[in-house]
Amino acid sequence: MYKLITVEDTVRVPPNRFGEKQEEVVSDLLKKNYQGITDKDVGTVLAITDLKEIKVGRVIMGDGASYHDVTFEFLAYKPELNEVVVGEVVEIVDFGAFIRVGPIDALVHVSQVMDDFVGYDKKKGVLYGKESNRTLKVGDKVRARVVSVGLKRGKGGKVGLTMRQPGLGKLEWIEEARKGAKS
Repeated sequence: MYKLITVEDTVRVPPNRFGEKQEEVVSDLLKKNYQGITDKDVGTVLAITDLKEIKVGRVIMGDGASYHDVTFEFLAYKPELNEVVVGEVVEIVDFGAFIRVGPIDALVHVSQVMDDFVGYDKKKGVLYGKESNRTLKVGDKVRARVVSVGLKRGKGGKVGLTMRQPGLGKLEWIEEARKGAKS
């Protein structure tokens, strides 16, 4: 789920940047410190969207930099348990498929791809159902449900998905099922 989050923090502006516009410097420093970082509470920070307030700076003895309390807003993505997401298959491996969901790659284990025995064809780079003959390959669009979230501070974490529920799976499979139900 995407969220806009307002945060207050202190930004250290080094002396070599005093001649530049304060808003540009603070914005640049916030981007370097926050964008791309993952936190278990807020998710992955995608972009600083608004610099709301920069307070008057203070200098701490022994350090020539100025420290400014700032209030800013950022856009974050955090997958929520049971959330239904749409993504694209970016990698197929013998134990499952990695699905790009927003800014992260989540794993659908082979046991959660479909209601069929799933095989892996390394040459073709596909997962396939032995009885249904359905295939899953890089570039396929899928709908899945988030079943586990393990984000950690810094870069990364693990997100698990399932496609073994009605209305989930490769978008073509869902359309086939919908058309079959109408007949």
